[in-house]
Amino acid sequence: MNKFLITLALAAVTWSGQTPAAPAGTEAAQARAAAGAAAFRQGHHESALAHFRQAARAGHAVAQFNLAVMLMEGQGTAPRPAEAIGWLRKAAENGFVQAQNALATLLERGEHVPRSLPEATHWWRRAAEQGSRDARVNLATQYLLGRGVAQDDAQAALWYQRAAGQGDAGACYIIASMYDKGYGVQQDPERAAFWYGQAALRGEPGAADMARAARRKVESL
Repeated sequence: MNKFLITLALAAVTWSGQTPAAPAGTEAAQARAAAGAAAFRQGHHESALAHFRQAARAGHAVAQFNLAVMLMEGQGTAPRPAEAIGWLRKAAENGFVQAQNALATLLERGEHVPRSLPEATHWWRRAAEQGSRDARVNLATQYLLGRGVAQDDAQAALWYQRAAGQGDAGACYIIASMYDKGYGVQQDPERAAFWYGQAALRGEPGAADMARAARRKVESL
């Protein structure tokens, strides 16, 4: 089974009933969505699908996302990827971060949708602006490589630093190297040493050696 879709299915199972930064719909839709989540946890997939569908039609963003997951996975029904993408887009448009990240990933891969790096970047930006760490890393990488957006080291550094501030080990290492070399930011050995140190604390390979080298550079100034 596709690892990406397993992640979506787990997200559907663990949903708490809240819809951050997205319209929840009416109280009836909230109740339907909660019933769908309960049914899903109990393994009653056909019932869960029916509840999610009703809540999704009423505009409940998380129900739209969960319905998309079930349709994509073929849970409670035969797989319906085209319909799943439609509901995933609705959830993303309604501001649900997991849906935005999921849609961006599918667009980047060209999985079930035509591949579009600019559109993937658009959805990662939407999620990044809401604080998604993974989206911030992906958006930074788009800028760093010039994929789906004009190459821009300064924007890459901005989003890597924000993701690093949220504890992403890889982002800590990359922003450290950018401060070390002066890519997209003013060269700053002290900040490089700090971020290499943060990457090392999070287990990033080679970061401890780079942190020591950066500290030696600071001491030599």
